[in-house]
Amino acid sequence: MRIEIISGSPRTSSLTKRVAKHLTNQLSAFAELSVGMIDIKEYQWGAVENVCQGTGTTPSDRSEVVKRVFEADAFVLVTPEYNGSYSPALKNFLDHFPKQTEKVFGIVTASPGAFGGMRAALQLQTLIYGLMGIGSPQMLIVPGVDSKFREDGTLIDENFGESVNVFIERFLWLSRAVLFSRTAVVKKCA
Repeated sequence: MRIEIISGSPRTSSLTKRVAKHLTNQLSAFAELSVGMIDIKEYQWGAVENVCQGTGTTPSDRSEVVKRVFEADAFVLVTPEYNGSYSPALKNFLDHFPKQTEKVFGIVTASPGAFGGMRAALQLQTLIYGLMGIGSPQMLIVPGVDSKFREDGTLIDENFGESVNVFIERFLWLSRAVLFSRTAVVKKCA
């Protein structure tokens, strides 16, 4: 199963990227998973003029990331909270792609504040449904992110590790179930 973690902050000193790095490391420990991290900071495209329909129809500077999005079975969206919502750069990136039908999305928000981006998480649920994706009901909300993760993604607050583990467990359960179901339907129709 291919999972892409999308680090949704365009800032150079992003605190949420710490969480994305940690999740990349944790998920990479599962032998059956192929895990990548897409850093929005590296893909700040202009306003949407055309939706990417496939790797053969995209500019060469985007072909690698477009291929990764099309081949992903599931996504983890990691975003800070911007004025009560998710990162506009994350939304712009996702708008460059067609609907992500039958793909699972995990929601992760992080903030140095006490609420951990909860309002952004609620807004992301609406976006995921608009993308025709399947939202994992277990979200990972990270308040005080700067005191929970180091810059390299190492977990500082060991007590918070249980929240991370529960998120990963439930996200993977749903992702595996959806992938199995999608594969079974394709085989039955063939």
